[in-house]
Amino acid sequence: MELLRTKPADQLVEECEGGHDFHRALNGFHLVLLGIGAIVGTGIFVLTGTAAAQHAGPAIAISFLISGLGCLCSALCYAEFATMLPISGSAYTYAYATIGELIAWIIGWDLILEYLFGAATVAVGWSGYATALLADFGFKIPSALSHAPLDFDNGRLIFTGAFLNLPAILVIVIITAILVLGIRESARTNAVIVFMKLLVVAAFLIVCFPHVQPQNWSPFIPPNQGHAGVYGWTGILTGAGVIFYAFIGFDAVTTAAQEVKNPRRDIPVGILGSLLVCIVLYVAVSLVLTGVVNYKELNVPAPVSFAVTKVGPAVAWIKPFIELGALAGLSSVILVLLLGQPRIFHRMATDGLLPPVFSKVHPRFRTPFVTTIVTGLAAAAFAGLFPIGVLSELVSIGTLLAFVIVSLSVIILRRTRPDLPRKFRTPWVPLVPILGALICLVQMVFLPWQTWLRLLIWLGLGLLIYFGYSRRHSALAPR
Repeated sequence: MELLRTKPADQLVEECEGGHDFHRALNGFHLVLLGIGAIVGTGIFVLTGTAAAQHAGPAIAISFLISGLGCLCSALCYAEFATMLPISGSAYTYAYATIGELIAWIIGWDLILEYLFGAATVAVGWSGYATALLADFGFKIPSALSHAPLDFDNGRLIFTGAFLNLPAILVIVIITAILVLGIRESARTNAVIVFMKLLVVAAFLIVCFPHVQPQNWSPFIPPNQGHAGVYGWTGILTGAGVIFYAFIGFDAVTTAAQEVKNPRRDIPVGILGSLLVCIVLYVAVSLVLTGVVNYKELNVPAPVSFAVTKVGPAVAWIKPFIELGALAGLSSVILVLLLGQPRIFHRMATDGLLPPVFSKVHPRFRTPFVTTIVTGLAAAAFAGLFPIGVLSELVSIGTLLAFVIVSLSVIILRRTRPDLPRKFRTPWVPLVPILGALICLVQMVFLPWQTWLRLLIWLGLGLLIYFGYSRRHSALAPR
């Protein structure tokens, strides 16, 4: 059937090994840092507070464990695929080799939602911390230039009175320029930023832990308020769905597969190493954060900085460092997300599903410069216009859908192509893939219905493009 045609795995591997468009400059250590760079950021510095205040209370730590478990199951599946198909494109490529072209298109279009809106979400968080830091030094950015002009209230689009979120736009433009210059320069920039933010996270834990007040953890799971998703166990699951996108860094590692020196060995190291480190950090920070401040007060743009202020003068000296670390951390998240998205665009264009212009590589910098610039401009527009809540929910549901498809694809490929060499094998198949898919599906169910509606609208737009252009121009289409 034409819509379910698959691209042979052998052909994908041959394209990867024979292609010389990109510089192979990354190793396993670089990939771990890329993963941490994408994961440790918004989840700690922004969404921990809002998810605790609106959904889970102190039990946001359990939400992180649930999300982490689902991610770990999915990460094991990603690692197996990465050793079989060490080529850019991430879940899109894996679906193309196993399930078929239409599903691959859907997941590729979904990944655009994940990375594009992910970068925009983090840029809005970056703007909140930048505004707070500048205010500490006497430079106050007007609210009209640091907040989103558009928002959604009960499903209706409303105008907030602001003009534009200018800091969010500027950070995306600067990082896009760095990414155009080359993968080696991008990796070095990310490494410096990651070390900075890990030092800041460690300092926050060490300095604030002695000021934890156990009464702030009581009740650890606040009673449900009569609405699904507002505290109680449904709130924990909703919180897990909302903050789930904070873990997407490990799958961003796979988008750089064609720039890795030894992808079959290094990509599983990058995926699993970065994820395990970040699960521990997320749980630790969420416990300390809700321990020093009552969870009801944490619905603020910069909750970690706010918590330091609430503790008092004894730890006030660390506040500028927290804000600098948050800015650094969020910058690296934006960098990795804006690095991953253009490479998925490039892969889809190489397969004929997008116009050939998107497959262009810069003759000097060896980067997909057209898709990098297009992605940067689009992310800047969304970051400048929409608030973090709307953007983060869209990213979460897109990420969850991608993980479901990858998990199920492992089972399919084990049956259809058992002969393919697998240097890493997902343990306990089909249990682990099914568990990963189920955890992700449960979290999708508890996301707000407006988020589902926006996902369906986005997928509907993608299907129009597929049937209007991609199906006829596909490299697998009969000529």
